[in-house]
Amino acid sequence: MVSLLLSFVLFFQTPDIEGRWVTIDDETGREKSEILLYVEDGKLYGKIERLLLPEDQGKTCVNCKGDEYNKPIEGLVIVKGLKPDDDSWTKGKIMDPANGKNYDCTITLEDDNTLNVRGYLGFSLLGRTQVWKRK
Repeated sequence: MVSLLLSFVLFFQTPDIEGRWVTIDDETGREKSEILLYVEDGKLYGKIERLLLPEDQGKTCVNCKGDEYNKPIEGLVIVKGLKPDDDSWTKGKIMDPANGKNYDCTITLEDDNTLNVRGYLGFSLLGRTQVWKRK
């Protein structure tokens, strides 16, 4: 009976952050890419599955460093190693393929279909937040 109750509670918890999300360009408001968020070994990762703007398709990460240099942007893991922290995922990194830079990152589920993704350097106040929508 206890395991049935526990299963019921877990089933009806807040929506899962895992799945496909669409990034929105904060300057133009256009949908830019589809990201697959997944948990591996208790940490959150996100991979660019598809670039949505025709002018971005086929691009490589010319500003990336190391193994990611000049790799196709589609397929890049850009969210790396975030850990659950109350109602957010924190203490990981997000990479911006446009400039190849890595930023500290916090992701918070605003509602069932909206994520607030904040990238920053050192202090959360020194950064920007993007809104991602569930696909």
